[in-house]
Amino acid sequence: MREVVLEPTYEAWRAAARRLIAAQVPPEETLWREARPEAPGLFDEPQIALSPAEPETTELRVPRAFLALAETAAAHSDPDRWRLLYSVLWRIAAGDHDLLFRRDDPDLTRLRKLAAEAEGAPSRPAPGSAAAFVPKTLDLEELRRASASCRGCDLYKDATQTVFGQGSPTARAMLVGEVPGDQEDLQGAPFVGPAGEVLDRALVEAGLPRQDVYVTNVVKHFKFVRTPKRRIHQTPRAPEIAACRPWLEAELAAVRPEILVCLGATASKALIGPEFRLMKERGRFRESAWASKLLATLHPSAVLRAEDASGQAHLYGLLLSDLRLVAGELERPR
Repeated sequence: MREVVLEPTYEAWRAAARRLIAAQVPPEETLWREARPEAPGLFDEPQIALSPAEPETTELRVPRAFLALAETAAAHSDPDRWRLLYSVLWRIAAGDHDLLFRRDDPDLTRLRKLAAEAEGAPSRPAPGSAAAFVPKTLDLEELRRASASCRGCDLYKDATQTVFGQGSPTARAMLVGEVPGDQEDLQGAPFVGPAGEVLDRALVEAGLPRQDVYVTNVVKHFKFVRTPKRRIHQTPRAPEIAACRPWLEAELAAVRPEILVCLGATASKALIGPEFRLMKERGRFRESAWASKLLATLHPSAVLRAEDASGQAHLYGLLLSDLRLVAGELERPR
C-alpha cells in the first residue's frame, strides 16, 4: 500500500498522480491523506514512497474535460476526492477513452456531484492567494501565528520567515510600507533595518511614538535577488501584492485605525489605486474604506537612496512634514 501525503490542492494531487501512474501503482494500492497544516514539509513535494527502479513521471494524455472536472472537484473539502480522481485517471490512462461519456459510473457520478457543490460554494480562495491561510479572527497574535505558515505566493520559498505587522492593537494610526527588507527578514519584524531607523527618528520628531502606532507592509515576505555579497531588495509584482492582501485586510480589520498612512508608491497604489502618483498627491488626507482618513507619504528608504546629504535632508523633510500632519490630526478632539 502506497501512502500519499499531500497539500490539499489540485496541483499537488496532479504531481502525485503522475508519479503513481508512472510507477504503475493501481488505485486499490494507494492511501490518500491530506497533511495537517502544522505538519512539517506540508508544502513540499507530495510524499510518496517509490522504489529506486520506479520512474517519477510519465507523459499523460487525458481529455480536457477531465482536467476541468478534476480542478473543480479538487476545490471541494471531501477528503475522498483524491482517491476518486486517481481512480478515474487510472482508467483513462489505461485506455478507457470513453469513460467520461458514461453517466452510470459511480466514481464519475460522485466526482461530478463534488464539482457541482464546489462551484456553488459561496466563496473559494483564488489561486495565488493568502486567503486560505488567514483565520477568521480579530486577534492580532492569532493572525501573526497563522501568518508563519502562509504559502499564498512563491515569495515564502526564499524568504527566511514571514514578517507580520507590529505595534499597538489599539493604535489610532497604522503605517503601511512595501515589503520587508534584509534585516526585517532576518529579525522577523517590520522596519528594523536602516529604513526603520529613519522612520523611528521621524516618528519621534513628529510626536508619534513608535509604540503608539501599528506598522506593517503590503507584502509579508522579503523579495530579493541574491548577489555574491548581499541580497538586494526587489519591488513586489501586482500578483504578489494581491496574494498578500488578505493579511493586510485582516490587520486593518483588527486594528481599525483612525488614520492610515501609506509609506511609498507601492503601498499607496495598493490601497488607493494604480493611477496614484506619490510625489504629486502626497501629504493630502483623503477618505478610505479602511480608516477615517488616509495619507500617502514617502517611504523612509527613499531618504536613504538620495544622491547626497542635501537630497536626503529634502526628502526627510517631506516625510517629517507629512507625519506631523498625522500627529496634528490625532491631537484634534474626537
